[in-house]
Amino acid sequence: MIRKLALEILWHAHLVRDSRAERRCRFALALLTLVLSAAVGLAASQEQPKKSSQDSPKPSYRELLERVKKSDSTVDFRELRMAYAATTEYSPYGGDRETRQKMFAALNAKDYAGALESAEKMLAKNFVDMNGHFVAYVANRELSHADKATFHKFVFEGLMKSVTGSGDGKNVETAFVVISTDEEYVLFNFLGLRPAGQSLITQNGHTFDRMTATNPQTNETVVYFFNIDKPFNWLGQSLKQ
Repeated sequence: MIRKLALEILWHAHLVRDSRAERRCRFALALLTLVLSAAVGLAASQEQPKKSSQDSPKPSYRELLERVKKSDSTVDFRELRMAYAATTEYSPYGGDRETRQKMFAALNAKDYAGALESAEKMLAKNFVDMNGHFVAYVANRELSHADKATFHKFVFEGLMKSVTGSGDGKNVETAFVVISTDEEYVLFNFLGLRPAGQSLITQNGHTFDRMTATNPQTNETVVYFFNIDKPFNWLGQSLKQ
């Protein structure tokens, strides 16, 4: 019971800290709706490719990563994210927050070269970081690096669709599956929503974030559910060490 309470306290503290950081970055991420909404959309009803029993063993994270870097459009980005979460490099709370803050500050100041430098530093540590790909896309576009902008847009869209395609977020049965709280906030920014509250739910052996958000344009309040098994279980394992 004590261990569970400690986990919940740590998780809530992390969410609050991330929420404050995201509020400072909201102006930059608001571009998501304008730039990419037509291409990505909310693909909640889109199913991931089904695997047959005859499939070969799942490719490793490194194999999937190499395919993505070659702009292989057949890559399953959800599989890529889950493969990353299974590596020893996975650390949902180990992101470089200082670099992220510098990245968004540079983007807001239209220092695209500086923003790109920080984005590339972040992606070198965690290639599935959606914030990094979004900023790299915008910076490369503004610097007239068309090929690189196209690449990062491709990766960002693939990562976003892998989240929105995992469910519709309306209840625990159809919760969005995420591997970090960053993904929750990127989705909210994409939808133009402002996080307003969070509660932790455990049901049928799974853990969920019940996130309340408001639409600043309409003042409407909405609720979304996120399956946080990956990051929450990682946190539990780290407490055992």
